[in-house]
Amino acid sequence: MSGAHDALLAELRAQLAGVGLVARDAPRDAEDPSFLAGRCEADPRALARVLDHTLLKPDATGPQIAQLCDEANRHAFASVCVNPLWVADCALKVEPPVRVCTVVGFPLGANDSAVKAEEAALAVAAGAAEIDMVVPIGLLRQGVPPGAAPDPRVLAAVLEDIRGVVLAVREAEGPAGLDDRCVKVILETCLLDARQKVVGALLALAAGAHFVKTSTGFSSAGATVEDVALLRACVGAAVGVKASGGIRDRATVLALLRAGASRIGCSASVAILGG
Repeated sequence: MSGAHDALLAELRAQLAGVGLVARDAPRDAEDPSFLAGRCEADPRALARVLDHTLLKPDATGPQIAQLCDEANRHAFASVCVNPLWVADCALKVEPPVRVCTVVGFPLGANDSAVKAEEAALAVAAGAAEIDMVVPIGLLRQGVPPGAAPDPRVLAAVLEDIRGVVLAVREAEGPAGLDDRCVKVILETCLLDARQKVVGALLALAAGAHFVKTSTGFSSAGATVEDVALLRACVGAAVGVKASGGIRDRATVLALLRAGASRIGCSASVAILGG
């Protein structure tokens, strides 16, 4: 990350800490991402373990979901990522170490916070272990207006939106063990400026999320190397960074891993592995 981004991160962390929204201590330094990228480049099995095999198209059918699960089992992907409708079916079809991942407040993030929390709890009960939630994008943008100081009242609502899902996932009754459950916070980085991305990542960290994630794949653009590097700098080694949206080849995956991603969401997972 550039010196300008280092200064921006320090400034915004101090401002949010000053109003009690994030911790004052900076996250620990992240491990060198090149180690993970190197393992994945050398070993297809390691590469498979960082891929969320994804099918979120609204017209996806049961047979397509079954094929997704079969492919995930064959290649031992990290998870299958599907819409909530298909969670129970996938929970019956996937085999360890593959997990079931689903989305909450998807793809706009504009649901009522209570609805997001309930949606997450229902997904865990149906067999999901990983929840990818969309942050309230409009509130995040409002809370960090261009050229002005962050608005703590608005950003407190963003923090509570994320925290509500984290608590719901932790407390829900479901087959996935507590240590296997995780929440990934989708920021939709293509709709945010640099300050908004930094604040979104810091709030996700403060809310207890396990990952920050770049994109839904349903907006104007997807993951970029620059955004992944910025998010990794924001969260250090404290949580994961998931890159998603428009990732279709192995070279892009490796570039994103080198930038700091620890999980990749894509629908082209089988092709990326080479068949």
